[in-house]
Amino acid sequence: MEEAKGLVKHVLLAKFKDETPPDQIEQLIKGYANLVNLIEPMKSFHWGKDVSIENLHQGFTHVFESTFESTEGVAEYIGHPAHLEFANLFLSHLEKVIVIDYKPTIVRT
Repeated sequence: MEEAKGLVKHVLLAKFKDETPPDQIEQLIKGYANLVNLIEPMKSFHWGKDVSIENLHQGFTHVFESTFESTEGVAEYIGHPAHLEFANLFLSHLEKVIVIDYKPTIVRT
């Protein structure tokens, strides 16, 4: 196994508050996606809704994944004014949140 050189994934699991309407969730997701255009160290953004049949989601409904070239890039993103402003808005609509940053490991067989 080999750790990917420098690459860091920033994963956020979210459960939106029940009172947050679907159209507002859609706007929040668009705002999150737009950060990739505003914050240089953020190289890509993906998101999706839980579709698992295992029922192990613990209430989390959405996953958001951003890719950075380094842990320094994640730190720059976290402190960036555009992220700070968006995070204050986004987090106010969440009932639950988990954030994990990791370096992907490549498994070769």
